Amino acid sequence: PSKWQFPGVEFGTDLATEHERWLAETKFESAVFVYNYPKKIKAFYMRDNDEDGGETVNAMDLLVPGVGELVGGSQREERLDVLIEKMKELDLNVDDYWWYLDLRRFGSVPHAGYGLGFERLVTYVCGIENIRDAIAFPRYPGNAEF
Repeated sequence: PSKWQFPGVEFGTDLATEHERWLAETKFESAVFVYNYPKKIKAFYMRDNDEDGGETVNAMDLLVPGVGELVGGSQREERLDVLIEKMKELDLNVDDYWWYLDLRRFGSVPHAGYGLGFERLVTYVCGIENIRDAIAFPRYPGNAEF
């Protein structure tokens, strides 16, 4: 039996937490940036890398020991024509994204965005083993009023 819950990682496979943690804890024994992810596993709004003909996107993750992904980010596609073409390739209804396309249509510049998971940061800094113990407002059966 494999030690991996999700074996068979190759180019184009999305990394699971176990793979991210292995990279940070075993392979590099430190925090590590992984960048230039395969296009087919990332969101349509991420900008394709011109250097490899668009096989990858300009995206990155910061992986840390004990957690895996702590920060994720990418450059956004600022070219309206390219963005619409990518949406069509993925069978997305362009009309549903009118508001997003207007952001590009009425002016945009090359830019990027990222996100840091707050509970992941608390887990990492405090050395907590399970992220559920770092959530300020825990969920449990019967406490949601929905």
